[in-house]
Amino acid sequence: MIRILGILVAALFGVLSLFHLYWAAGGSFGSGVTVPTVGGKRDFNPSPLGTVMVAIALLLAMLTILGQLGLLGRWLPKWIFRWGTGGIALIFFLRAVGEFKRVGFFKQVSDTPFAYWDTWLFSPLCLVIAVTAFALVYTDTLEEG
Repeated sequence: MIRILGILVAALFGVLSLFHLYWAAGGSFGSGVTVPTVGGKRDFNPSPLGTVMVAIALLLAMLTILGQLGLLGRWLPKWIFRWGTGGIALIFFLRAVGEFKRVGFFKQVSDTPFAYWDTWLFSPLCLVIAVTAFALVYTDTLEEG
């Protein structure tokens, strides 16, 4: 079961990477709710280069999860994928918790389009990614121990 969840998370990272490349190329579908807003104004406007960097990070996360699952062969030591997957778990757990103002489960701002989507999709998805990544590391450690 955890293997299937890992494959789904890897696929999700691939799809998210493609969305970021689409936005970097000027696409607008869905971009209206991807950044926190205050008074109707976006907190920041990501540059195309920054958006491509996020796409690359998501692609690397996908490859890390696939490596942790043993689907990339044995060309890199297993510990690299284990530590990388642990890092993914930590990063996405912290993203789900948020910074207590505009992002995450404990945000104060809740009346914006971003806040709605963050409450019902982005933060829960980050938590699912974090729990799945942690489970991949934990179950792998059990199998080796």
